[in-house]
Amino acid sequence: MDTASTLALVGFVAACLAAASTGAVFKPGAWYARLRKPSFNPPDWLFPIAWAVLFLMIAVSGWLVWRVTGFGAEVALWFGSLLLNSAWSWLFFGRRRMDLALAELAVFWVSILAMILAFAPVSAAAAWLLVPYLVWVSFAGVLNWTLWRLNPAENGAADDAAPAGATPPRQAAE
Repeated sequence: MDTASTLALVGFVAACLAAASTGAVFKPGAWYARLRKPSFNPPDWLFPIAWAVLFLMIAVSGWLVWRVTGFGAEVALWFGSLLLNSAWSWLFFGRRRMDLALAELAVFWVSILAMILAFAPVSAAAAWLLVPYLVWVSFAGVLNWTLWRLNPAENGAADDAAPAGATPPRQAAE
């Protein structure tokens, strides 16, 4: 691999790290901890591991396409999808708007599917690297919807303080 290609890969990884940083800026916190969770909610420790693997796959996928197309429409789509990824954390954890996050996630999901379809003719490997991402975001959509349904009073909550008379969080029996 030549220097330009190596630097480009580093750039794609850096872009993914920037997108991932929204998860560090907009942390789940006490608000998320008090939400009623469905029985299929993954443990908190799984999210950073899953996202680390996914972001690495996303970076390599974009880089593989860039090697063929340069900064064309496919790579623009890649960057746009990465922005949508970042926006979800801001809406869900930053604004605590599960409803808006779910609507945004639908657009985000379509962008991932569009990337897979756009990348496939350029690089089958790049397209396949995005399939686990689409699966994870599909699961995130189900989880987002379920959390919203189980916690309607928490949608748009203003602070991390538990509402007066609130009961501790528990797993929902679903």
